[in-house]
Amino acid sequence: MGVLERMQQAVIDGNLETVKAEVKQALAEGVPPEQILNQGMILAMDEVGRRFQANEFFVPEMLVAARAMKGGLELLRPRLAEAKVKATGKVVIGTVKGDLHDIGKNLVSMMLEGAGFEVVDAGIDVAPDKFVEAVKEHRPDLVGFSALLTTTMPMIKSNIEALRAAGLRDGVIVMIGGAPITSAFAKEVGADFYAPDASSAAKAAKQAMVSRPR
Repeated sequence: MGVLERMQQAVIDGNLETVKAEVKQALAEGVPPEQILNQGMILAMDEVGRRFQANEFFVPEMLVAARAMKGGLELLRPRLAEAKVKATGKVVIGTVKGDLHDIGKNLVSMMLEGAGFEVVDAGIDVAPDKFVEAVKEHRPDLVGFSALLTTTMPMIKSNIEALRAAGLRDGVIVMIGGAPITSAFAKEVGADFYAPDASSAAKAAKQAMVSRPR
């Protein structure tokens, strides 16, 4: 088994220290950083997502795999920058104003990173004007709004309206998620898509980047 296969397995198993060791080993062997990212990290997270969709993995397994991947990615990131490897896209993500939940948002962030995205985490309890500021500053391809409470769901519409008022709505893909969110609600508030879980969010975000007009 080669270094990239060992790395994949370590990510799937959620073994952080082994992932870090295999990233160091791959770099020492002269494996290009982009290959480590694509064939080590991204392939592993694709498999984690597949197992989650097939009910072979659940949130705890997904979380430890994502944390292991994130640890390896932190070591790899400077080398990716040196090699001028472009991210799949850039995402600003946050939990809406009035909502302090962060586990779902954090898991989506890690799965997006595992899919090759650059993620800017705006945090929790984020007001519409703060999302607008983050979009102006970071110029993302996608914006993700998370709401875990039925009482904070209306903030998603407020965020989209704030982006529209600032002249930013047409420049970003809006994705939303959280326990009470549905695809019907996404359509109602003018979001581009809704994802029921972190694995679906990463997959849909990649698809959105492929189909996005350039």
